[in-house]
Amino acid sequence: MPRIRGLPMSGTSAFWRSRAIGALILTCGLGTATPAIAQIGSDRYAAIVVDARNGNTLIAANPDERRYPASLTKMMTVYMAFEALREGRIELSSPIRVSYSAAAMSPSKLGLVAGQTITVEEAILALVTKSANDAAAALGEFLGGGSEDRFAQMMTLRARSLGMRNTTFRNASGLPDFDQVSTARDMALLGQRLIRDFPERYSYFSTPHFVFRGRTHWNHNRLLQEYDGTDGIKTGYVNDSGFNLVASVQRDGVRLIAAVFGGRTGRERDRHMMALLDQGFATLGVSPRETMVARRGVPTVVASAQAARPVTRVAARQARAATKPAVTASRAAPQTRATPQTRATPPRATLLRVTTVKPARHSVRIEQGDGGGRSTAQPARRPVSGNAKPVAAAAKRRPG
Repeated sequence: MPRIRGLPMSGTSAFWRSRAIGALILTCGLGTATPAIAQIGSDRYAAIVVDARNGNTLIAANPDERRYPASLTKMMTVYMAFEALREGRIELSSPIRVSYSAAAMSPSKLGLVAGQTITVEEAILALVTKSANDAAAALGEFLGGGSEDRFAQMMTLRARSLGMRNTTFRNASGLPDFDQVSTARDMALLGQRLIRDFPERYSYFSTPHFVFRGRTHWNHNRLLQEYDGTDGIKTGYVNDSGFNLVASVQRDGVRLIAAVFGGRTGRERDRHMMALLDQGFATLGVSPRETMVARRGVPTVVASAQAARPVTRVAARQARAATKPAVTASRAAPQTRATPQTRATPPRATLLRVTTVKPARHSVRIEQGDGGGRSTAQPARRPVSGNAKPVAAAAKRRPG
């Protein structure tokens, strides 16, 4: 049973447990007409919303329970690449030769061929948009001196030094491994550190699409187009994790970092994330600036100034092409903003009720590890370690 911060729980009382779960379902606008109960009540679910100015936790459900991070792992891979760039050990133009092992990674992937060469910047862009596992493995091997296993050890040590106490990495991509686990709190912290430690490079995570050798790859993070103020960070999916997301949103000088694990679909995950962010901003007194647009049973949040923005891939491509070219070279550093004075004590979260409506059907972009509802990648079986023990047997789970 999820432990939900700030909601009434009393011992083992079934009455209070049912009221707590029901309150959170209503809070996030996920009624019984949707599969939200399976998400919120499942052993894969976890969530947290943090005020990035001071680290205060505004909303939390199972924030320290170990979960499979899936492609959220690539946030750490990119962090390690940014660090190597800052220290001068590599350059954006440094060539990476693709190994047979990297080329053989399961989707999502660029389709790299063994012996092919890509640059560090191409690898970074492939990770933050396409979530390409072959590019992640190649970058990990490059940074790990030829060994992805060694790079995973480096990732884990660096994560622990950042304060990610419950995270263990086994590969650079996030493809399934029983010992590769993290928590919602740790991933939200990693999002904060990417923004704080690399402000000149963080804008990579807002890349809408990336052109690689004539083919356009679109960013999996739909909140960039659908939720006002979103500027990153990363989506993730494998069968054993469900649909995950870490998001960064800034409004009126207030930045929230949020993490959600265990969505049944990418759409459910996105709706749940937007509802949590709505609640977080309301808690901090930030005025809403969004319009509710109905999609698949639950309203989806978009900026009021962007309410007429097309949502189909073709229309979105035309709209983006008119305003922003595809990213193929080094990105400029984002402008910095003054940081407001931090609060002395964290505010208490309040409930937000959202009514449901019947909207038009919306297509779902599938991410890594899903082949039309069939598993394309199974977790590698390793000895169970003390730092990596998921809450339920992966064999009992099914694709998200």
